[in-house]
Amino acid sequence: MDIAEPLLAAHRARFAAVDALLPPAAPPADGERLDAATAAGTQVTGVLQRHRFGPGDVPMLWSAADTWRLFPYFGDTGTEGADLLLRSLKGRLEGEPTGEDSACVVLWPSRDAEAIRAFLDHGLVPLSAIGVRTAPPPEPEPAVTVRRAGPADYATAVALADATFDYTGLVAAPRRPNTAELLGPGLRAALAEAEPPVWLAEEDGEARALAHCAWVDAAPGNEAAELLPPGRWGYVNNVVTQPGDRGAGFGRALMAHVHRELHRGGATRTYLYYNPTNPLASVFWHRQGYRPLWTSWEVRPASALR
Repeated sequence: MDIAEPLLAAHRARFAAVDALLPPAAPPADGERLDAATAAGTQVTGVLQRHRFGPGDVPMLWSAADTWRLFPYFGDTGTEGADLLLRSLKGRLEGEPTGEDSACVVLWPSRDAEAIRAFLDHGLVPLSAIGVRTAPPPEPEPAVTVRRAGPADYATAVALADATFDYTGLVAAPRRPNTAELLGPGLRAALAEAEPPVWLAEEDGEARALAHCAWVDAAPGNEAAELLPPGRWGYVNNVVTQPGDRGAGFGRALMAHVHRELHRGGATRTYLYYNPTNPLASVFWHRQGYRPLWTSWEVRPASALR
């Protein structure tokens, strides 16, 4: 979709000024166009996409079934431009049959405080963030045994991965009743192959924590390069500690091992998704050296957009 060249240039300049780690802003996405103008007459544009998911679709683990995703282009107009586009989105949704399992979503650079003001004013909350870590691997934690998991660990791995949604269902996206079924195929495939890796932290032969990870190459033209600087990244997909073992150091020891292994596999930096509203994850990952690069702002249901 084409937008005015001065607006696109201002959009890219905004990203570069907000956070030096952001990759160059991607070209406009395809979708429905929303236009508005500031009091000074500057045009701002949004691109709107609608995504619908069924009960068996893996994105249902984190997404509403009916999601309206806005890609804003407001250049140097700051809070005013972001506010105008959200008002346009609200107007677009009036009369639309949005149900309870629906959402409006904007993925935006985490450090853009002017945009945050507009998001909050319109009822959006920061439900997810992409955190990045650029520090060297930490020293080992010798007191905890960490090993690669295999096919024989499937039941343990699914039970651990499923358990994390009991907690995140309280502080982020609601838990789905078929969470284990949605998680199962991906974990079974990972455990059956050498890659992507799954690690278990153990004590006295009992699994205490799990990390499901991967290597991701951010290269020109691929999806990862729209979110991350170029290079080979370690992706920390899912990490969970047994509920009764949280705070005992198993997660810290596991991630010390994982960071070294991802580095050994060629990743100089790592990234993950976490919930800023999660009082455990938001503290743990920051202590692990991660900081937010992108934040996903969301309001559920979509009709609750102010």
